[in-house]
Parts: sequence; C-alpha cells; structure tokens
Amino acid sequence: MCLFNVKDGFLEAVVRGYKLGLLTTSDYNNLCQCETLEDIKLYLTGTDYGPFLANEASPMHTTTLVDCCTRKLVADWRYLRENAGEPMGRFLDYCTYGHMIDNVVLIVTGTLHERDVQELLEKCNPLGMFDAIASLAVAQNMRDLYRLVLVDTPLAPYFSDNLTHEDLDEMNIEVMRNTLYKAYLDDFASFVHRIGGTTGEVMGEMLSFEADRRALNITLNSIGTELTRDDRRKLYANFGLLYPHGQAELAVAEDFDQIRSAMEKCPPYQAIFSRLGLGETQMLDKILYEEEVRQLMNTYEQQFHYGVFYAYMRLREQEVRNIMWIAECVAQDQKNRVQDGIVFTY
Repeated sequence: MCLFNVKDGFLEAVVRGYKLGLLTTSDYNNLCQCETLEDIKLYLTGTDYGPFLANEASPMHTTTLVDCCTRKLVADWRYLRENAGEPMGRFLDYCTYGHMIDNVVLIVTGTLHERDVQELLEKCNPLGMFDAIASLAVAQNMRDLYRLVLVDTPLAPYFSDNLTHEDLDEMNIEVMRNTLYKAYLDDFASFVHRIGGTTGEVMGEMLSFEADRRALNITLNSIGTELTRDDRRKLYANFGLLYPHGQAELAVAEDFDQIRSAMEKCPPYQAIFSRLGLGETQMLDKILYEEEVRQLMNTYEQQFHYGVFYAYMRLREQEVRNIMWIAECVAQDQKNRVQDGIVFTY
C-alpha cells in the first residue's frame, strides 16, 4: 500500500513516528524566560518557524507570532497532502473536516452579529477553508446554507433534513455545529475502522476520546439552557468509552456533580476527574488537553500507521496554542502565570 511519494526525509520521518519539528521541554523553558515578544521571535527564528518569522517587522504582536506559526503548520500539512497516496490522502482530508465545521460556524455566527465578512475570513482556520466559503454570509436559514454553499463540500452528507428547516439563531447554530460534529466523528470512526490494523486501533482510541470530550462539553454548556435531555442526547456521537450508558447519564445530568458522577464510572475518566477539586471546573479543559497530548504522543510508540499524521497535526496545533499563551503572558506582563497554560507536547 502506497502511503506517500517520497521526495525527501520529511514524509518518511513523520510516517515512521518521529515527532519532527516539535518544540522540546527545553525550548519551552527558554521561551518562558523571554522578557519581550521580540525575544520570543528571536528564539523561534532558530527553530523550524524561522523562515516564517524572519521577515516580520517590529513591533511584534501576539497575533503576528501566532499567524506565522500557523502558516508553518499549514504549509507542512499541505505538503503532506500533496504527496499522499490513497487512502492516506482521504484520511488527511478527514483530519481537517472539523476545522471546516468550525469555519462555517464562525462565518455564520459573525454574520448574525453583523461582522465584516473579510474580517471573519481572516479569523478562519486555513486548514478548513473551501471554495465559496464567503458565500455563507448570504444564507438566511439552514436550507439556504446547505443549498447555496455546503451542498458541494465534504460536509454535505452531515446535514440532516431537520437541520435544513431551522432558522439561523445562536441556539440553532450551536445545535448545527454539534450535529455536524457528531455526523463527522461517526463517519471518521467508520472510515478508520474500515482501514483496520494499527490505524484502526490507534485512531479508534483517539476518536473515542474526542467523542467523549465533546459529549462532556455539550452537557456542561447546555445546563440551564432550553436544550432538552432528548436534544442533548441526539448530539452525542454513537461511539466512545461513554457510549451508551455513560451518555445516558450525561443526558439527564443537571449540575456538575452529576456530570462528574457519570464520568467517574468510566475508569479512564475517574483518573482525570480525581485531579479536580470539589466543584472545580476551571482546570478541566487543561487536564483534558493534557490527556489528549498523552494519547497523541503514545501513537509514536508504533510505526507505519496513519494515526501519526493525526497526532502530528493535533500536537502542532497545541504547540501554537502554547506559543500564543506564552506570548500573551509576556505582552500583558503576567509572566507569573506562564506555566499555568502550557500543555507540553514532547
């Protein structure tokens, strides 16, 4: 089976499971010592981000740093995609459908609040761009959204008939986001199952974690809203460690303690929630990110499977979030908090 067309060592390094180009713990320690954004830029210029930062003029801004690091990630990902054989090419496409969904929601929500379309496009994730995305701004309801734009995108199969009858308001847009994500994750899980082997095993575990995390977040965010228990349940993916009994408990949970009780009945999540104090939710996102990174790094223990590409993208995205956090702490003179938001990726 052809994985890719080898042109240099980059693809071979990634497919063999090398954490190519990721910042090390030493790199993060050095970045945390930087006093200004110029210092951060200077340090990153000596890494793989160098060519994308070298020509940036002063004064440096956090948004500029993040944009340069993102452009490096996008360039690397596009190189992978251009050299991929099949079915790896389709697998790489699946990895970006979530970004596409987020971009759709960003444009539609921004338009609802009368934001400038060009400004919204600049905020979109480049990995999730597609032709005619700007046309989303003309849609007045879900039916228009589907018929005028999304019918020709990979997201088309994820639209259900009930979605196309809804109006575009904030609640329905969030329901749309989660409905699309559910269909996407179910489809992605089926795809890697058909590939089978180590890819099916590794990706099955990581997608199960993603499905469970989304079920948890949907439950947390829907408490106190008009979303019914049945509506909530319909937004959960049809797989994962919580499926089906844990999801059934989450669907009827009315506060964080009930959510915690449901999650702790699943041994892997019992260990995660044991790190939280009673009623403490502020650190939950970081703890979940740390668990995701642990699982992503474990994919490098095995070789020659597609999961390393998924892990490579997600780890690089976490790396960009780390750089943004460090830069914001430096820019706002909050260096005492710099260690609080870093999720180490090495």
